Amino acid sequence: MTLKQSCLASCLAFLSLGVSAGDFTLTSPTIEAGGRLTSSQVFDGFGCTGKNISPALDWQGAPAGTRSYALTVYDPDAPTGSGWWHWVVLNIPASVQSLSEGAGKVAGGALPEGALQVSTDFGQPGFGGACPPIGDKPHRYIFTIHALKVPKLELPPNATAALAGYMIHANELGQAGFTAFYGR
Repeated sequence: MTLKQSCLASCLAFLSLGVSAGDFTLTSPTIEAGGRLTSSQVFDGFGCTGKNISPALDWQGAPAGTRSYALTVYDPDAPTGSGWWHWVVLNIPASVQSLSEGAGKVAGGALPEGALQVSTDFGQPGFGGACPPIGDKPHRYIFTIHALKVPKLELPPNATAALAGYMIHANELGQAGFTAFYGR
């Protein structure tokens, strides 16, 4: 096989992955993709006064071989040098295709059986809403559902969001997501 043929074969393989990955979607009936978060999804603390309620989320079209899901919500614009993890949920069973509004409570009782929330950058597990500094440009809040090739990620009880992210990416078959914005 010539170099040109090899490159063409690689490009075609990559494009076919993109088509199947395009079938995997994440949506929310409570947040418009590309829209602004509401006071329901704003943190209550750190100078913010919101309701701190996780949004309802729905996904479909996961890649073949998906054995579980992980969900992350990340703000790359936080002035920390490393962004801010707002929500990390692991070990969502492959049979689950949605999370209800409010599922991200610290106690985790509204999550599917077996799902595990990892501590966020707020210092505890559960959904932590938006709370950018006053005067910053609106921050991006990236909601991502990750299809995983393993039924469960084994992490220590005190695992950080960064460690969870490493394990998610090491076991990922595909991902779907959307971005919403919030500024104050």
